[in-house]
Amino acid sequence: MSMPAAKRSTVEEYLALELSSETKYEFYDGVIYAMAGGSTPHVRIMSNLGGLLWSMLRGGPCRATVSETRVRVLDNGLYTYPDASVVCGQPEFDEMMGASTLLNPKVLFEILSPSTEGYDRGKKFKLYSAIESLTDYILIAQDEPWVQHYTRLEGGDWQLSQTTSLDSSVDIPSISCELPMGEIYLDVEFTPEIPLRAKTEP
Repeated sequence: MSMPAAKRSTVEEYLALELSSETKYEFYDGVIYAMAGGSTPHVRIMSNLGGLLWSMLRGGPCRATVSETRVRVLDNGLYTYPDASVVCGQPEFDEMMGASTLLNPKVLFEILSPSTEGYDRGKKFKLYSAIESLTDYILIAQDEPWVQHYTRLEGGDWQLSQTTSLDSSVDIPSISCELPMGEIYLDVEFTPEIPLRAKTEP
């Protein structure tokens, strides 16, 4: 996200801006943030992910959308656009000023970038965790094959599993999906000069 302006805004002002602009914005705690466009690897991963989810979920009780679905977290007021989201059963929307915002995603995906990685792993994950319907939070690196999958356990804690091989798959039992890593990263070129990060829980 870009740095916020000092002015604090209302939800109504945020939604009015959203409805009048082609740019996507995130809103939290009175501050509106412009969301940056994705790099070529980011766009390719998101397209691959959307195609995989569509083909695997078609005909079942769950539906996926990529990047265009705004999500609201009722408990803390976050409005944002995950890179992909899955909702199962009847979607619930917050309808305000002609804008529809999803309230009950089951699975959320974020594709990491240098400018958002710390936020996606930390504060944003904490904010997302307040969504009662959320069972899975999945982080996808774009500069190397590395997917971190957080699954909500019975007591509310989160369990981390990681996949780093292009020959493996990311298993999401809650929506009966196995996403092949080779398909997630299809046509993505990695930059070998970037050092690999430690595969440990942040």
